Amino acid sequence: MHSLVFLCAQKVVSHYTTLQDALGFIPKELYPVLFKAAFLDKRTPSLQQLVQTWPFPVLSFQKLLRKCQHCEYTLIREKPNKLCIQAVILGVVTYLTKLLEDRRFNKSKGQRLKVLDMTGLQDEGQGPESMSLWSRTVTLAKACLDVSKQQSKCMRRTSKRRKGPYSSSVALPTPHPVSVDVWVDLFVNSTSYGVLKDALQVNSGNALRLRCRDFRAEELSIASTVGLLEFLEPGGVRQVDLRFNNLGLSGLRVVLPHLAKFTNLASLKLPYSNIDVRRLTVGMEGSLQYFANQLSRLTCLKELNLGSSRLSGKLRQLLGDLQSPLESLELAFCYLLPTDFAYLSQSLHTPALKKLDLSGNNLSDILLQPFLGLLTEAASTLLHLDIMECRLMDTQLNSLLPILGRLSRLRYLGVFGNPISAIGLKNLLHRTLGLLDLRLVIYPYPVDCYGEDLPWPPTSSNLLNGSVDEEKFSRVSNELQQMLLSANRTDVVWTTNLCRHNSLDYFSL
Repeated sequence: MHSLVFLCAQKVVSHYTTLQDALGFIPKELYPVLFKAAFLDKRTPSLQQLVQTWPFPVLSFQKLLRKCQHCEYTLIREKPNKLCIQAVILGVVTYLTKLLEDRRFNKSKGQRLKVLDMTGLQDEGQGPESMSLWSRTVTLAKACLDVSKQQSKCMRRTSKRRKGPYSSSVALPTPHPVSVDVWVDLFVNSTSYGVLKDALQVNSGNALRLRCRDFRAEELSIASTVGLLEFLEPGGVRQVDLRFNNLGLSGLRVVLPHLAKFTNLASLKLPYSNIDVRRLTVGMEGSLQYFANQLSRLTCLKELNLGSSRLSGKLRQLLGDLQSPLESLELAFCYLLPTDFAYLSQSLHTPALKKLDLSGNNLSDILLQPFLGLLTEAASTLLHLDIMECRLMDTQLNSLLPILGRLSRLRYLGVFGNPISAIGLKNLLHRTLGLLDLRLVIYPYPVDCYGEDLPWPPTSSNLLNGSVDEEKFSRVSNELQQMLLSANRTDVVWTTNLCRHNSLDYFSL
């Protein structure tokens, strides 16, 4: 139920003119609940007015919205409303423009808002009313350029006013500097590179300044990637995500030295970087060692994603010199060998692992026993385990179940894309009922729900593209839900929906 204060706030923000007249008399302590009400109800004029008159130095989306107990909160988090985001940005731009104008005439009463924190807004489930991370990046970059132009105009007018009508020097007090820092997660590709680069170039002296927390770049050249990294401030970046950039070992040799300046970098993601160590030339062997040396310079690193890199037999060389243990390691489709598992099992990383992704590695054959040994070493800390498309059948699953049952802190399990039967899934559910922290399981369509033309043993492609009998699957799904209900474990979500997987993040563990 909504509180009485929230209901009153909804009424106030529903009438823009009433809110505009009342803001001079409303206690500042009511601004947060008015912001929540305006955001939830999409009252964009009221939202913009609230931002323009925000009485606190910080306006943080996460702090204002994370405590909201209403059902719509999930929508805010997963599908940030485009018009609301635009209204907030426009409110800050209008606020700064007025401050700059007041400063020209020395009318400024002092700056209130100094930090806008837009980090943590998710990039899931795009629709006509939502705003993607890419769109937010472009919108903010354009806003920064607009403010920069306005600031330049004000500076020129102030300079003329100082000279006076007859070019004589007029003694005017030096105006106080005006600025708002926008903390944001940035996503850039080849389409948006130009506008973001322009915004970052004017960043240091601009009244609206981008402060990057998480940086993601896709399909950029090496030079463009390095150029943007050079513009980012060293202390604020906690994650760098470079994917689909076709860097290879030679490209990484150029890019990685530019990451050492990020003193708080905790997460590095380099999936789909076109790394293949299986046929190394003499020069490539040197590049691989250089890659490992550069990784060891990242002293705060806790998460590493090398997904879809062919790393067969080279994990010890890559991870052996890291100065502190990793807590999240993503090695999906990395063609790992038993020697890689042997190294991981004895490394400093495994006892600290919270998240492990080994999807796409064939765990059905010679890797099964090394994998079981690795899980045993990580049993006390592991929260998140992805073993999708690992060719696990009922036989291998039965070997895995006793150890899965000992992962007492496990919150998430991904087994999608494995050729498991309905009976195998029921055994899995039964064995994991005792994992009291488990909240999400992404399971495969049972092999006995496919048509008779399914090849055996099926590949991941066969399972993804095969025809599923929806009636059979519905019966299995209902039986699984009934088992959860009977065990009083309706707090666990069992689903085949991979979209639920996309919202999971190391920093939320």
